[in-house]
Amino acid sequence: MTELRNRLSRKLLRVVLLSALAVGLVLSCVQIVFDAYKTHQLIEADAQRILRMSRDPSTQAIYSLDREMGRQVMEGLFQHESIRTAFIGHADDDPLAYKTRPPIEASTRWLTDMILGQEREFSVSLVGRPPASEHYGDLHITLDTAPYGQTLVENSVLLFCLGLLRAATLGLVLYLIYEWLLTRPLTKIVEHLARINPDHPGEYKLPMLKGHEKNELGLWVETANGLLSAIEHNMRLRHAAESSLQRMAHYDLLTGLPNRLQLQQQLGHILSEADRLQRPVAVLCLGLDDFKSINEQHSYQSGDKLLIAMADRLRKLSGQTSALARLGGDQFVLVMTGFKQPDAVAELAQTILDNLDTPFILDQKPIRLRATIGITLYPEDGNSTEKLLQKAEQTMTLAKSRSRNRYQFYIASIDSEMRERRELQKDLAEAVKRGEFHLVYQPQVDYRLKRITGVEALLRWSHPSGKFIPPDVFIPLAEQSGSIIAIGEWVLDRACRQLQEWHQLGFSDLRMAVNLSAVQLHHAELPGTIRGLLENYGLPAESLELEVTETGLMEDIVAASHNLHSLRRSGALIAIDDFGTGYSSLSYLKNLPLDKIKIDKSFVRDMGTDEGDATIVRAIIQLGKSLGMLVIAEGVETAEQERYLIEEGCNEGQGYHYSKPLPATELLGLLQHSFFEQPVNPEML
Repeated sequence: MTELRNRLSRKLLRVVLLSALAVGLVLSCVQIVFDAYKTHQLIEADAQRILRMSRDPSTQAIYSLDREMGRQVMEGLFQHESIRTAFIGHADDDPLAYKTRPPIEASTRWLTDMILGQEREFSVSLVGRPPASEHYGDLHITLDTAPYGQTLVENSVLLFCLGLLRAATLGLVLYLIYEWLLTRPLTKIVEHLARINPDHPGEYKLPMLKGHEKNELGLWVETANGLLSAIEHNMRLRHAAESSLQRMAHYDLLTGLPNRLQLQQQLGHILSEADRLQRPVAVLCLGLDDFKSINEQHSYQSGDKLLIAMADRLRKLSGQTSALARLGGDQFVLVMTGFKQPDAVAELAQTILDNLDTPFILDQKPIRLRATIGITLYPEDGNSTEKLLQKAEQTMTLAKSRSRNRYQFYIASIDSEMRERRELQKDLAEAVKRGEFHLVYQPQVDYRLKRITGVEALLRWSHPSGKFIPPDVFIPLAEQSGSIIAIGEWVLDRACRQLQEWHQLGFSDLRMAVNLSAVQLHHAELPGTIRGLLENYGLPAESLELEVTETGLMEDIVAASHNLHSLRRSGALIAIDDFGTGYSSLSYLKNLPLDKIKIDKSFVRDMGTDEGDATIVRAIIQLGKSLGMLVIAEGVETAEQERYLIEEGCNEGQGYHYSKPLPATELLGLLQHSFFEQPVNPEML
């Protein structure tokens, strides 16, 4: 639709209104000038009327020299609001009566004084009755023009507004006449033209305007409809030809997938966007293993059917890929974006390989295909489409020469890392059954009691290879694979069993702290598991302390709050671990059922040299006090750190200053020394 400012009717409305307003403005101004003239006359008439009414009593007063009567005459004159001054007498002598008052304050005086003057003076001679007609003196009055000016301004404003309103009404009537006779039919034609689809102009026919069937507008509508139909026919022919050429140039005729040329264009756009957003891109080149023998065994026609079926299977992965193409022969390319780590690419590659375990049905016969995938990453392996595709093909060819039916990254270190992670995931699934996990314990020292009051259970994995696998490596893998639930249940059971043994040895006040992963926290059966462990091992309520990370809570604070309340009802204490790293809101924190705040070791480590970290530690301690929670600092390694924490009011400490994580048998001696002999001394270790 054409914008209003460009429409003929709107232009006409502006012209008519402006013309009418201009005429109305001129006429209003003439009327105002005329009113000003009439106001001058009104002032003159009012003055003469006042003088006539007051002349006889004024003559009698001056004739008899009656000052009281003169005063009464003055009072009568000043009943008129416009009287400014008045006196009775001779001009050269003292007046018989005189009165004055200040000028009237009015907001319009600055304008009316210029038109009417600030005040007007009038007088009348006081003479006796004929035949003597002796002159006794004069009655003199001064009129303040402000009241007349105020009335003039009010009338002028009213005249001005009415003039403009009359002019606008006249202009609007003229506009409506023109609108009805010409503009409205043209507007309807324009509205119908706007509904025409430029890509299919013949689909919509302009309707004939009622009453215009036999005039110029009707003829124009018929001609336009014929022209639109002809354009539609020609466009269909041209689009069909272009579509055929486009498909031949950019798409594989067999599978309907983009070909190499189209893939390069798509990948170019993807890389430009990835460069702008600073995100990685993966190119996966898939080659079918020994496809030549399948062609020879089942015929090339059967091979083409298998390629079509393979393309259909890859299309089902469109939710995980940004582009899919066939390079030619038995090679396909997938482009993946939106991932954070290369292991997501490895999972996609393995999904494709696992999917091929399901055979294809060709002529009611199952045929199984195998494939090898080469993977390159942007920007590590190349910053252009040519380099990434070339290296992906090279990697796929190299992988086939070594061992087929697998995937391989272009960079050997990444490829090795991905394979190692996958092997670790497989090993994790069986680690609990094979008894490869064990716990070590690190003491927690109460600064008020000056002895060990709790221990934290830490998980260790004795991998069959003999290599040490850090928890921060295998725990995320366990969370991804889902095996963290079984591992977590084993840790809780083993920790509770060990706590029971220590309680039976006399350490009845000892608490056991166990870390929970975010996956465990959201597991519906966890509260029941905790409740069952406390009952089975006869542990008192609140002897088990569950630590959840701040970042894990912030992932879904509503669900976390619900789960924490359920855990709290099961009898366990709740501690928030690594506090200060997750940017949690105080409004959320105060509503969670937390018993303890654990200061992250990164702040404790540098608080002696970094004033900012020291301030954060101090603030966390004060926060814990204000919320009624205990505060424990982890990573305490020096006496200076311990002294600072105690001075600031920290409740507990944990770290190498007291003990490294120890097996239960080695920790027993430290517990005995702390509970039965004297406060823990770090130098005894």
